[in-house]
Amino acid sequence: MRRRFPLRIGIVAAVIVGSLLYLYPPPFARSYLYGPAAPAARPGGILPSTLNLGLDLQGGIHLVLGVDLDKAIEAQVERAGSGIRSSLEKKGIAVKGIQRRGPTELVVELASPEAWAAAQSTFGELAIFETKEADQAAGRVVLLLRAKEGAALRDLAVRQGLETIRNRVDQFGVSEPSIQQQGENRILIQLPGVQDPERAKALIGKTALLEFKLLDESADVDRAVKEGPPEGDEVLYQRRVDKETKQERRIPFVVQKKTLLTGADLSTARVSIDQTTSEPYVSVELNAAGAKAFADLTEANVNKRLAIILDGNVHSAPVIRERIPSGQAQITGGFTTEEATDLAIVLRAGALPAPVQVLEERTVGPSLGADSIRQGIIAILASTALVCLFMLVYYRLSGLIANVALGLNLLVLLAVMAGFHATLTLPGIAGIALTVGMAVDTNILIFERIREELRSGKTVRAAIGAGFTRAFKTVVDTHVTVLVSGLILYQFGTGPVKGFAVSLMIGILASLFTAVFFTRLLFDLIYTTSRKVASISI
Repeated sequence: MRRRFPLRIGIVAAVIVGSLLYLYPPPFARSYLYGPAAPAARPGGILPSTLNLGLDLQGGIHLVLGVDLDKAIEAQVERAGSGIRSSLEKKGIAVKGIQRRGPTELVVELASPEAWAAAQSTFGELAIFETKEADQAAGRVVLLLRAKEGAALRDLAVRQGLETIRNRVDQFGVSEPSIQQQGENRILIQLPGVQDPERAKALIGKTALLEFKLLDESADVDRAVKEGPPEGDEVLYQRRVDKETKQERRIPFVVQKKTLLTGADLSTARVSIDQTTSEPYVSVELNAAGAKAFADLTEANVNKRLAIILDGNVHSAPVIRERIPSGQAQITGGFTTEEATDLAIVLRAGALPAPVQVLEERTVGPSLGADSIRQGIIAILASTALVCLFMLVYYRLSGLIANVALGLNLLVLLAVMAGFHATLTLPGIAGIALTVGMAVDTNILIFERIREELRSGKTVRAAIGAGFTRAFKTVVDTHVTVLVSGLILYQFGTGPVKGFAVSLMIGILASLFTAVFFTRLLFDLIYTTSRKVASISI
């Protein structure tokens, strides 16, 4: 055992030095340990700046979004209708009209009933639809979205919305956001450190559906606004704000319903500055397929106006002067720099598959977070002080050893949370307080076992060895039980429950090291290195 003292002391020293480096890294080591996004100073100034603090401690925004799943289904059915029209026309089958009826039905009318037989092969290829009604004499068929496909589309819409929002938040630069699904159609978002709820909601909730459509310049705009647009067209508006009066005007445009390009063809989007007006705009670049389609589109429609539409609003409608092979376009609209930046973010992250609505919103101020930190730290310090006082009075020198081990336990716990970028929450502080009690309880089990061995007549060295050896199984059993409970809480819990489970599990693992390995080392250094030990202070 004595021959292992250097190794054991080295392990403890390495743990202490490593923990201090992760909690209080010097400037030269900060970027190495945490990368370029090293945590900045936290509110309150009590906890180390390397700890990631949750929403309840740092302040920020709590949002619950509801995903409009019916709109997602309707959009998918609309796209399927366009695909059916294209498939039929490629086969030379004229289509009188395709309309959506309700969220899940498509009514397809052929121009000639004689084409009924030829159209059946196209209808048979539609795996996501089943035939609800069929009128061969009228050349009319009603297709119904299959229930299984509808359920899959709903689930996909929520998962796609989740990933899209996560991409937007990541580009927004929020540290340690929490984004997760709740129930069937809800998304929970927690953004620590964000204090501008309106900008956050606008960034997260914007559908960001980018479309390129041709204007129908032959249509009478005023008549289309009053009486409705011609078949195959729609009326969309452009929003313009007077810089001096700040009054808003809505300018109508008649555009063709057919979408020529979408944001799915987008490669990147960035903010640029117009050298003439010094106003920011968003420059978009299309991918290879999109660039080719854009080049063909501009070549076939020279001197026509192309509307660039975002979420149903016309942002610009420039005249196509020549073929544009570069696959680059500009979105203008009197943006501020902040608006242009946010628009570029949502375009890069992609469009939401369905609109979202804010169902719940809470903003936690940084002062409240600082108060929570201060009160939580005071609670931990007070409970720790009482526990340490009890251990000193009841177990004397052995109690002092347990208190030193407890201090190391807290150091390792916080360092592990910092190193693994775990988020500390207010329930997590409660988990740390519970860990303090459990760590000391482990020492009590060992000390009481040593007392029993001493009462049975064993020597000090034998009693210490037997006490640690025989209590070890019980200690492991209790720690594994709590660890399993923590894993279950983390797996099935949300928000505060996960925060509690994280600090509890890390504290339990740290307790095994400090209460068994470290405490045993101190006992061996004090009592077994001397040849004449007649008693033990326990």
